[in-house]
Amino acid sequence: MIKNIIFDMGNVLLRFASDSFLDRYNVEGSDRILLKNKVFRSVEWVMLDRGTLTEEAAEQRILPKLPERLHQVAHKLIAEWDEPLVPVEGTVELLQTLKQNGYALYLLSNASVRQPIYWERMEASKYFAGTLISAHVHQIKPNPDIYQTFLKKFDLVPAECVFIDDSPANIEAAIGADIYGIVFNNDVSELKQELVSLGVALD
Repeated sequence: MIKNIIFDMGNVLLRFASDSFLDRYNVEGSDRILLKNKVFRSVEWVMLDRGTLTEEAAEQRILPKLPERLHQVAHKLIAEWDEPLVPVEGTVELLQTLKQNGYALYLLSNASVRQPIYWERMEASKYFAGTLISAHVHQIKPNPDIYQTFLKKFDLVPAECVFIDDSPANIEAAIGADIYGIVFNNDVSELKQELVSLGVALD
């Protein structure tokens, strides 16, 4: 029986898309490609999620790889991408229903150490019983160790959990930890159907 619903954050609870962030600064052409590669596709971004690099240190490493005209935008992409936060439509209502129906909700997300700063500004956060952020434990999805760390932290039985993430690789790893998994495809209606198929009550 499913008792615990575990959510990823980016592109499940809130929109996280490099193109959307770049749209805020009217960056186009080769500059847009350069910023995407040197910021969001950088080793430094992975290190932020693993907690081995701070935003300040990441910026010090990334800016020298960019022309000076892009430094201000790069700073904002690193340190202020969460201004504003854009929730994924329909997820807050789903969380409310799940909470009312007695399910415990948890967050398991790859994110930097500053995640708690913007997490508390999200309406979704009030429904959660606990969170585990990759940077805080120096482990990242889809590595198997983070799932075991999560289960141990909250003393959860894998067979009583379902994990929702937009990454198939992350869901595969969860299944490998004996957790039920659902790949989220930006469709809350589809997600509800899959939850019901696992016996989750949404009425």
